[in-house]
Amino acid sequence: MTKFDVRNANMTMRDRLVLALDVDSGREALHLATELKESVGLFKVGHQLFTAAGPDIVRRIVDMGCRVFLDLKYHDIPNTVAGASAEAVKLGVRMFNVHALGGIEMMKAAVQSAGETAEKLNTERPVVLAVTILTSTDERTLRRELKITRSLRREVCHLARLANRAGMDGVVASPQEITMVRRAVRNDFVVLTPGVRPAWANQDDQKRVMTPAEAVAAGADYIVIGRPILKAENPGEAVEKIIQEMSGQMKAEKAKDQKI
Repeated sequence: MTKFDVRNANMTMRDRLVLALDVDSGREALHLATELKESVGLFKVGHQLFTAAGPDIVRRIVDMGCRVFLDLKYHDIPNTVAGASAEAVKLGVRMFNVHALGGIEMMKAAVQSAGETAEKLNTERPVVLAVTILTSTDERTLRRELKITRSLRREVCHLARLANRAGMDGVVASPQEITMVRRAVRNDFVVLTPGVRPAWANQDDQKRVMTPAEAVAAGADYIVIGRPILKAENPGEAVEKIIQEMSGQMKAEKAKDQKI
């Protein structure tokens, strides 16, 4: 089975926006999905919501006609990750991820299992992404705590190449590494980026950030935004402000290309 087409040239800015449902109840998640399902491309279900509400919350959001990015960052022995990947496919998610630091055999197991399960279910395989280095990590943490001697950007590029060799569809990376990832892997490779904060929002605990407009200009296929929308008095209005910022940047880039 083929995978979902997530690098369609006709994607709108709404298609590219991923809302992180980092809330502590299924009820709140369903309310947000109902309110914003026409405004954003995907809803991200991560550890907090999945632990609070279980896999049923994913099924319910999918049943609403929404696309789900299952952000559980699988990182275990290949057999265990293969089993988890199969279950992700059964949930009907549009994409899910694993940690690239789990190694090439683990990543291969995830892609193979997802493909085999999709084949059995006669459905399209979800896009499988590899997490490179978390956007809360900086050079100091990488060197002093993790004892990785490569620079942060070089490590991200190394993991992107490793993911590509394993047959992954793309990576999750900081917006500051998008350009380098594009140079490191030149085929049809998806880049989804968290660590995106509108100019009017707080940076929170993210350390390697860009604005939505900057991330789009750098070449991100998808951007993930959570708290600036979740904490807004009117989440719908916050989404529209972000879409306008992203669209404005795209118009500027097209105008620049036409002049050249």
